[in-house]
Amino acid sequence: MDFNLSEDHQLLSNTLNRFLGDNYDIEKRNEAGFTAPYHLQDMWNGLAELGVIGALVSEEKGGFGGSAEDISVVFEELGRSLCVEPMLGTLLALRVLSDHGQDERVEQIISGESRAALAVYEPNMSCDLSAMEATAVEQDGVWRLNGRKSAIYGAPGSDFVVVAAKTESGTGLFFLENPVLICAAMVDGGGVADLVMENTAAECLALDAETSLTSALDLGRIALCAEAVGAMSALQDLTVDYLKQRKQFGTTLSSFQALQHRAVNMQIEIEQCRSIVISAVGQFGQPGGERNVSMAKNLIGRAGRLMSEESIQLHGGIGMTWEYPGAHFAKRLVMIDHQLGDQNDHAMRLIATGAKQLVD
Repeated sequence: MDFNLSEDHQLLSNTLNRFLGDNYDIEKRNEAGFTAPYHLQDMWNGLAELGVIGALVSEEKGGFGGSAEDISVVFEELGRSLCVEPMLGTLLALRVLSDHGQDERVEQIISGESRAALAVYEPNMSCDLSAMEATAVEQDGVWRLNGRKSAIYGAPGSDFVVVAAKTESGTGLFFLENPVLICAAMVDGGGVADLVMENTAAECLALDAETSLTSALDLGRIALCAEAVGAMSALQDLTVDYLKQRKQFGTTLSSFQALQHRAVNMQIEIEQCRSIVISAVGQFGQPGGERNVSMAKNLIGRAGRLMSEESIQLHGGIGMTWEYPGAHFAKRLVMIDHQLGDQNDHAMRLIATGAKQLVD
């Protein structure tokens, strides 16, 4: 099997890497990531002009790519640059909208004219969609939503939100324009929001959308795993560079064998994570592919925390300072574990899917 990127994917990776490298330094990123609307509009416009947003959707649905590999390439570069632009929320919304014939809205998002987010998670819910408590009921021809949604990634500043809610027919999807959101920055930067609904009127997009929703969430998990690989690689480069420059007892830290071993162990973790992301990408959409996604998310969660801890310890005090990029990479890796289900949630999902396969 050839693990190298295709010519088109390498071009996409290089283009995005140059764009972010030229326009997105750590000071600019930190200023944007913790101040509403928690991203930079000029950066978002630039990503749209480059076709990066379009790479999240297939050509037949108005985009320029849409495969799991396209998305992994994009998010690995975003992770390498520690980008806080709301790409995850946009990816999730785009996938469910494109699955349900919302071509005009998809086109507006791809062009950068509008932004959207997907509201799925709730305070008492992890990976299991059956635990969803938000409901949608049709009254006099109007759908009314009740319940609370939390952790809506990329929602601050969005033009509309797609909401998942329980109906008599299954898990439905509903369209809310200009929703009233409770917005905040995540601990690592970037926007997130809660949404409280009390008989809120909404437009129905689909009444039985659990398959589409699960597919979009799994693709989001692959994106997060690829982002983590990019962030790990950048953090490893920072750490090795620091060890080569910092001197102790008259010699550089990189000359100490014990520290060399720890740096090598970090590189091994990265290669394991890269391999399992490739596996998840290759199996996406295939029978049993959700198990590969959960295995990747579980491993990435554990490896990300280890990488963060090792990097901070090898740096010493500077590794925890606001001004140093390494501290922000460490926080981002820890946060990735908690998004779209953490390592424990996905361990439980693996157990559940394994038991289902035995029964079937």
